[in-house]
Amino acid sequence: MGGPDWINYQHVNENKGGLNKRAAIPPKLLAIIDELNSAAFVEWLSELTGIPNLKPDPDLEGGGLHQIKAGGHLNIHADFTVHPHHRMWRRRVNVLVYLNEGWQEGYGGHLELWTRDMQRCFKRVLPVFNRCVIFNTDPDSYHGHPHPLTCPETTTRKSIALYYFTEEAVLPRKIATNYRARPGDGAQAILIYLDKKALSLYNWLKGVFGINDAFVSKLLGILAKWRGK
Repeated sequence: MGGPDWINYQHVNENKGGLNKRAAIPPKLLAIIDELNSAAFVEWLSELTGIPNLKPDPDLEGGGLHQIKAGGHLNIHADFTVHPHHRMWRRRVNVLVYLNEGWQEGYGGHLELWTRDMQRCFKRVLPVFNRCVIFNTDPDSYHGHPHPLTCPETTTRKSIALYYFTEEAVLPRKIATNYRARPGDGAQAILIYLDKKALSLYNWLKGVFGINDAFVSKLLGILAKWRGK
């Protein structure tokens, strides 16, 4: 998706692309990312959220640019709680900036924010151009856009996704991305749960072996080509 440097996140719970390789990010977008990771912005973000000593992630692990094609989705989830390569870094805040000029209501792609008990969606946010969403990433901060996009094939849902952390004195509890079924998901809930467990194992392997999403994306691409021969 988008070129060889893009990471393809394609499984039951999500179908999207990501780009966190600085050399491949367009200069204007990289300038925005650097501004949002600057000391001045992060200090302001700490004041806004009431969370002192926030720090950005220079590796953009799991973040950077996100892009979703027609039919793509991201099931409701709470984000991973600890940086995969910094065991004492607790994830605290997400900043999302949408880059979708001319985005229409009928395309879908609304960011949905769900209650802690996963019983209802209490807020839907249309991902229109230049809209920014900031929220805490607690273990029960459930969000996503579970409905497949209905935008034209020539259009994608684009965003900048940046994550901020605090360095803890006590080892924080490590939880992988926690996908949750919605009321009414029925049998799909079983697939959501099994996929979540597989991702939990993958997250553990990332921490143990120091691998990243780009490496795995390339490996899956090689395997796909091999299977096609």
